[in-house]
Amino acid sequence: MKALGGTSDILPKEAALWQQLEQEARRTLDLYGYQEIRTPLIEEAAVFTHSLGEAAEIVTKQMYLFQDRGGRSVALRPEGTASVVRAFIEHGLDKTAGISRFYYLGPMFRAERPQKGRQRQFHQLGVEVFGSASPYQDVEVLCLLVRLLEIWRVQDWVLKLNSLGCREDRRKILEEVRAKLKLHRSRLCEDCQNRLEKNPLRILDCKEPGCQQVSRGIDVFESVCQNCRGHFQTVLDALKSLRVPFERDPHLVRGLDYYTRTAFEVVHGGLGAQDALGGGGRYDELVQAMGGNTAPAIGFAVGIERILMAQEKGGLESPSLKVFIATVTPREIPVALAWAEKLRARGIPAGVNLEDRPLKRQMEQAAKLGVKQALIFGPDEVNAGVVIIKEMKSGQQEKQPLSSLEANEF
Repeated sequence: MKALGGTSDILPKEAALWQQLEQEARRTLDLYGYQEIRTPLIEEAAVFTHSLGEAAEIVTKQMYLFQDRGGRSVALRPEGTASVVRAFIEHGLDKTAGISRFYYLGPMFRAERPQKGRQRQFHQLGVEVFGSASPYQDVEVLCLLVRLLEIWRVQDWVLKLNSLGCREDRRKILEEVRAKLKLHRSRLCEDCQNRLEKNPLRILDCKEPGCQQVSRGIDVFESVCQNCRGHFQTVLDALKSLRVPFERDPHLVRGLDYYTRTAFEVVHGGLGAQDALGGGGRYDELVQAMGGNTAPAIGFAVGIERILMAQEKGGLESPSLKVFIATVTPREIPVALAWAEKLRARGIPAGVNLEDRPLKRQMEQAAKLGVKQALIFGPDEVNAGVVIIKEMKSGQQEKQPLSSLEANEF
């Protein structure tokens, strides 16, 4: 007997590499305040058909779908976000105030033709953040993705970004892309001719030369509204200020119906045709669409097998959240985020406020996180080059020069 095609055994020597990668990931996720969630491998099929869209190729071509003994339509999970959203709603987490940060790690299943970097059973590390619509939350998620790549010693990656706009923008984008591509229908491959009516955005990332030539001049960002443009520009500006390298890719659309606004992907030239290490984006409408309360959200997933293919050996030892960085007004958020990244780079677990909310609420959050100290940035402190350091246990606070943070081990 042999393992099924598209599946593989992970023998002890290779399993040690998996364990190292997972341990490094968990340490890094602790730095950012994420908690693990574990969902079933099997779900009602509607969890995926409703969230991914019935026309999505994952649903129509790749999902392991069958009836159980009770006659229910069930599926092996092809991706993690829909399952996490289902759990988020089912357990009433959408009814609680605040921001929820989850991560998951485990196998996914898709009935694809096996090839290098693409298996029928594969493994993903994913993160999901619920409750924040801030563009700075997009930035922090992207910083986390880049941090993981650095911790895993992955080199020569490229981060690609685009904005798909809001739900209203998506309708307009679909109409315009479909109309433009219909003019060249005969030049499209057979798959893309079928996609034209149901899912025309997928044509933009088709690898067939003819399809690439037809779609070359299409930029979905041209149809994005001003609010979404502003959101995306804030993301780009913050990434530049943090010196996170990226490329703007007008053809990056992601293949799932639930994505809104910021979409991104990390690719690696050394992986061949299947060059994506991972990707994700915003899905601000999905929780409500699946029956929950309104909850803006963003997340990503990376393929563990592909990371191991691209990985250079190495690791980093890190503890759990020690400090929280608060802001008096939203104008100080970029400064706070920059300092959070500096501390995390030194292995100091740090949380940071990314929302426009009162300082009192931020201190309440810091207390719940159990941090020893809070750093407070206000307009006066930023202008004077100082920071307020508050001892959470005693409540005492004092101003210190920013240079003192360089040596403080918290």
